[in-house]
Amino acid sequence: MNLEQRQLCWAHLRREFIKISERRGVSGDIGKNLVKQQEKLFQLWHRVRDGTLTRAEFKLLVPSIRNSILTSLQEAADYEVGSKEKTLFAKTVRTCRQLLKVEPALWLFVEGDGVEPTNNAAERAIRPAVIWRRTSFGSQTSAGSTFVARMLSVVTSLKFQNRNILEFMTLAVLAARHGTPTPSLLPEVKVVQEEVINAA
Repeated sequence: MNLEQRQLCWAHLRREFIKISERRGVSGDIGKNLVKQQEKLFQLWHRVRDGTLTRAEFKLLVPSIRNSILTSLQEAADYEVGSKEKTLFAKTVRTCRQLLKVEPALWLFVEGDGVEPTNNAAERAIRPAVIWRRTSFGSQTSAGSTFVARMLSVVTSLKFQNRNILEFMTLAVLAARHGTPTPSLLPEVKVVQEEVINAA
């Protein structure tokens, strides 16, 4: 996928920046600037979210922050470290080099309406599946795994749309029993529930 079509999670980036800022010497200085710029970016982003800053104004303010982050990453990446060096400074250099390779993927949320700077929503969406896996013995068959995957997808999709899960499942079972069209999980598709219920 094109880097400009990806969005890396800024919550994870912040954790990396804080780790770097807690190191001594040059690493700490670079890390502190990265944290500072990230905080400035998110102060602006929160203003966009609460309506006190327009997206157009936000787009005009971001380039200076981006340039400062790029400068710090490049400063670290320019240092020479041995391929087997395992110091904290070497970790800083390698992390910054990796981030430089994917730097365009840090900024999709600035241009793309509806794109979030963190993957918190995605992590919340998969949380029930993670908890289920930890608290159960899982599925012992391929068919069982398929069933669980489908049910978790249905429940998660319906929750995001604020739709009634029991109502949807009832309609799906009735449709299967009577050979009528099944309800859709797509939010833009409206289901004529009366027709399905009347067919019962």
